[in-house]
Amino acid sequence: EVQFVESGGGLVQAGGSLRLSCVASGFPFVAYGIGWYRQAPGKEPEGVACISSSDGSTYYADSVKGRFTISANNDKDTVYLQMNNLKPEDTAVYSCGVGDRQCLQYHYWGQGTQVTVSS
Repeated sequence: EVQFVESGGGLVQAGGSLRLSCVASGFPFVAYGIGWYRQAPGKEPEGVACISSSDGSTYYADSVKGRFTISANNDKDTVYLQMNNLKPEDTAVYSCGVGDRQCLQYHYWGQGTQVTVSS
């Protein structure tokens, strides 16, 4: 059974920081990408950041480059998202997922954690 335990969401003022954590288990892949996507009310899901299990390559949405940093433990089953200089437009439900190497498609994902940035 694939499971995700996500934590770290909350309410923060614009310019502040949050760190999201996700522990993933039970997925049947040897090589994969693990990362985060977000969905704001009334909007399509948006891939935020991804890290490859094979070589640690990282991928970011243009909207978060320079502000967000994704990292993972050695086994690439725990992933973190450090979010700095948060903006109101970052408000969304952030979900952890496992998919292809660049996280262009997620095959499994968690319930998500709410991030709210006030202006």
